[in-house]
Amino acid sequence: MRDDATFSPLGEGFAKLLDRLQGETIPELNLAAHLVCAAVNRGHVCLNLASAFTGESYLQQDEHQDSPPSWSLANWRSRLLASRVVGQPGELRPLILDQANRLYLYRYWEYEKALAEGLVRRSHDNSASKNQRLAEIVERYFPDQDESTPDWQRVAALLAATRSFTVICGGPGTGKTTTVVRILALLLELSDHTPLSIALAAPTGKAAARLKSSISKAKGDLPCREDLRQQIPEDVRTLHRLLGSRHLSPYFRHDADNPLPFDVVVVDEASMVDLPMMAKLVCALPPHARLILLGDKNQLASVEAGAVLGDICRTGTDTLFSETMQRTLGPLLKLPDTAYDFTVESGLTDSLVTLQRNYRFAADSGISQLAQAVNDGASQQAEQLLDSTDANGISWVDCPEQSKLAPALKEQIINGFSPYLITATVAEAFSAFSRFMILCALRNGPFGVADVSLMAERILAQNRLIQPETRWYKGRPIMVTANDYRLGLFNGDTGIIWPDPDRDGQLRAFFPDASGALRSLAPARLPSHETVFACTVHKSQGSEFDQVLLLLPPHDSRALTRELVYTGITRAKQSVQLWGSRETLRLALGRRVQRTSALREAIWRDDENKPSA
Repeated sequence: MRDDATFSPLGEGFAKLLDRLQGETIPELNLAAHLVCAAVNRGHVCLNLASAFTGESYLQQDEHQDSPPSWSLANWRSRLLASRVVGQPGELRPLILDQANRLYLYRYWEYEKALAEGLVRRSHDNSASKNQRLAEIVERYFPDQDESTPDWQRVAALLAATRSFTVICGGPGTGKTTTVVRILALLLELSDHTPLSIALAAPTGKAAARLKSSISKAKGDLPCREDLRQQIPEDVRTLHRLLGSRHLSPYFRHDADNPLPFDVVVVDEASMVDLPMMAKLVCALPPHARLILLGDKNQLASVEAGAVLGDICRTGTDTLFSETMQRTLGPLLKLPDTAYDFTVESGLTDSLVTLQRNYRFAADSGISQLAQAVNDGASQQAEQLLDSTDANGISWVDCPEQSKLAPALKEQIINGFSPYLITATVAEAFSAFSRFMILCALRNGPFGVADVSLMAERILAQNRLIQPETRWYKGRPIMVTANDYRLGLFNGDTGIIWPDPDRDGQLRAFFPDASGALRSLAPARLPSHETVFACTVHKSQGSEFDQVLLLLPPHDSRALTRELVYTGITRAKQSVQLWGSRETLRLALGRRVQRTSALREAIWRDDENKPSA
């Protein structure tokens, strides 16, 4: 393996701690400590020991392949389990090694176990409403349309009305918010005047603000009484606020011993929720509560460890239901016989649904067609679409070499950002800022966020659109990079530096809260942050822009994946420009995000819950 100089400070510190607990330095344990920390830092929940023998590097971000250990896998496992600090599942040790040679930090093993048990328990809890009014209410909210194709919004509503756990997947424009608003109205009617406490949440402030806006609009189209419409909340909280964050603590006020006071909890942008957060949410739900997750399973997984939504949904059963479902709800679901599999029992299979009709993009939309081709890994079709003059809203630009990138991007940067920089008020600036964004696949390097954002800043300054003589200048867009629970700012929150008319034009940092209102802070109080004229695709999740410029580097990187390209494309509402090389696009579409964990196995392992192959 590589020498100690390449090990991270976190891994080094953890390895030394284990040495002290063990009372001696064991090479096999030392390497395992470094690798498991590096794996979690890369988004994996655990380390598959076998991966160290295949040349996969967890120790650095470049393409260098580490040499394998000098001992066998069997000997490595034996030496680890013989130590004082490595235990098997169920034991209380710093590291947990399971039968499949997956090595966990204890807390991540506990998170995965708690989440798996919670999801399986809720998916088997069929709280099917025998309320005779269900049929009448469903018909009112989801009237018959084209009977030749299933109404998946109707299916989603029936699942949510009759189950304790529902996952509603769908790409942008498939009506997830419209569906969930009607689900909430349906549940309120079924409650028979019993008060129903509802919580709406999202992973970030941006996503929460978007959900609030969408909920407000969708409520206006509900075919229900005004008093019932008013019972549907519009206050959307971040998950941190929902659970009750504590300063400098990984624990929340609400947990299994102090559960949330809600009957229904809806979480949007579920693909962004990492394993620890989802585990804490599920553990904090009261036993009777319904949990409804909304998200796009094809998007990038969370920045932190885990790919929870993907592990739940990546089974091929999101349009397949059990015989029990057909028997109990078949006449209302109005699905063809091919939608049922009599070899599976009701459980998680009957908790998943994917919305398939797109209400935002027309059938000939370039963005929609390109997103589908990317999802399918069809690089040839994607290239044909990008080359076609008939594909609306998408275009391809061969990415120039590094020295020519700034001149090539100059016009895009000026045209894209000047509209928000010349607005009169900060509210207008935020509205205009959402019209254009440069999304980068990488964080570092000449085609990464840091360099491209600095390039944009220089171009805008040269054209007198900004005056960055000091760190704080009017119009500087910033993104928070560290959570600050006291200020209510979290990693990924975006703000703009702007004169505050209520403070004699003093420059302040403005941020939208979950209600959509703007609040200002003194710049000196801000947590760690960065200028964001360009954003990583990862950090763009939960946001939408009218126009997107997606910049892929001319060289390959394992960060380039099908999910990354899909996520970048689907941030655009009107048009997307894809800059890159054909070779890197092909390589990206052939590479999937892989997160090592046992969550999918754990929630689908039971014979009565697992779909047939």
